[in-house]
Amino acid sequence: MELLGLYAGRYGMDDSTAIPVDMVVESALGLTLELDDLSKRLGAQDILGATWIQSKTVVIDQSLEPSENPAMEGRFNFTLAHEAGHWVMHAHQIADIPEQATLFDISTAPSIVCRSSQRKDSMEWQADRFASYLLMPEDRIRSYWREIRGGLDQYMAFEEIEAIKAQSEYPIPVTQVAKDMAEHFRVSGQAMQIRLEGLKLILAEQPEPDLFSG
Repeated sequence: MELLGLYAGRYGMDDSTAIPVDMVVESALGLTLELDDLSKRLGAQDILGATWIQSKTVVIDQSLEPSENPAMEGRFNFTLAHEAGHWVMHAHQIADIPEQATLFDISTAPSIVCRSSQRKDSMEWQADRFASYLLMPEDRIRSYWREIRGGLDQYMAFEEIEAIKAQSEYPIPVTQVAKDMAEHFRVSGQAMQIRLEGLKLILAEQPEPDLFSG
């Protein structure tokens, strides 16, 4: 990803550690990162992150602050990377007083608001994909997969996934290998599961029988 190359070229980056997304956002993109109670600040619930384009400020809800809530580290990193995606891909498309301004005090309205309950439009999906690529670069994923599994063989996970489905209500079953990878990359297990399936390193469903296999 070009952004990571820009950051690494300026400041260096250890390929064996998780992407320092907060430093990338502040140093490579020149944005100011803040933590705040966004529900109180904006008068609406379930806001995870918001971006003010004119002031080049990204605010993440304080409930995700990883030093206070270690279990939320993956969500914090993904939300911040998601906001970075909006900045890189969408800032030039969005006026500083957006349609969301009708929901908030126009004097404090952010340009972009990301809520956990909102229906995801194309911009939200694009920002999610950007976040996935930023935090879980393919070369690093494959390198660490090879390190912990001894090769790049695909993991046939359908039996484990069916067992997880029978015991869990989560919409995305997370395999143990995804959890292990997620801990290293400091993302959520679900984010890693999606990334590994997308890279075909995890096969989540049993393939259809080959017509010519016997």
